[in-house]
Amino acid sequence: MRLILPVLATLFATPAAAQDAPRWSLAIHGGAGVIERDKLSPEQDKAIRAALNRALAAGSAVLDKGGSALDAVEAAIHVLEDDPHFNAGRGAVFTWDGHNELDAAIMDGRTRAAGAVAGVTATRHPVSLARAIMEKSDHVFLAGAGADAFSRAQKLEQADPSWFATPERRRQLETLKAKNLSAIDVDRKYGTVGAVARDVNGHVAAATSTGGITGKRWSRIGDAPVIGAGTYADDRACAVSATGAGEYFIREGVAHEICARIRFKGESAQAAADAVMAEVQALGGDGGVIVNTPAGITAWSYNTPGMYRGRVSAGGAPTVAIYRDEP
Repeated sequence: MRLILPVLATLFATPAAAQDAPRWSLAIHGGAGVIERDKLSPEQDKAIRAALNRALAAGSAVLDKGGSALDAVEAAIHVLEDDPHFNAGRGAVFTWDGHNELDAAIMDGRTRAAGAVAGVTATRHPVSLARAIMEKSDHVFLAGAGADAFSRAQKLEQADPSWFATPERRRQLETLKAKNLSAIDVDRKYGTVGAVARDVNGHVAAATSTGGITGKRWSRIGDAPVIGAGTYADDRACAVSATGAGEYFIREGVAHEICARIRFKGESAQAAADAVMAEVQALGGDGGVIVNTPAGITAWSYNTPGMYRGRVSAGGAPTVAIYRDEP
């Protein structure tokens, strides 16, 4: 049974002056779900926080040198895709047939150019494949064998299936099959990773990467690579990356809906995120979002017990959090 809690929303606390005109800002997530203190060992807690801090450091290093928001979100996602604690790249969950199928998307708020990929099996960093699709093809979305072929043609780094396959993810698949569980019952969380950035020129970008859900069949695709559902960026409004029950996020068009409320209704990032997550909850879905605006204001909203999350802005110290009782 999916656990639905009231929407929990937290505005990243930064000094008012910094919020007025930060030189740059970055927010990341590593998934949402039943993430509670008694569900993680002290070692897991420490390792996850360390990974989130490394991802923030990678993205902020780009931004602090005047780099683009697009480069920053890609750099942050690379770190999370390589860390087996997250359901993206290495550490991706298994399909019903025992394979790892990877999805990702990236979007540039300057031009609304976007790239997305689904069901790839050998690209070490699916987010970079999504970017290659955006920049080096006439398309937005590629999938399966064709996307794998495009990745090789672009000479992106490939990895053996053993790179993605971790013992813990295999155990989860075996448990799901043996006990006839749902994906959320065995994982207890949605492990998608995401990043949203605002650079020194006021441009925003978003990126999301995932392995999907444990035991997925029939080449199922969730919201993460769907532009407007799990990923969206528009300099006129904001950048959004989502994590959660993908079918509901697709039906709600979560990422675009948040941007539309900011652009057309003048809502704050927090108000827009809260309103859309409430609509997701009303449909029966759970998960969360991170948002970043051209003004550098970052926000998150989620309706699960926890969400792996972090943020940093120019001149400030990075902060990470896991549980809902953390500021």
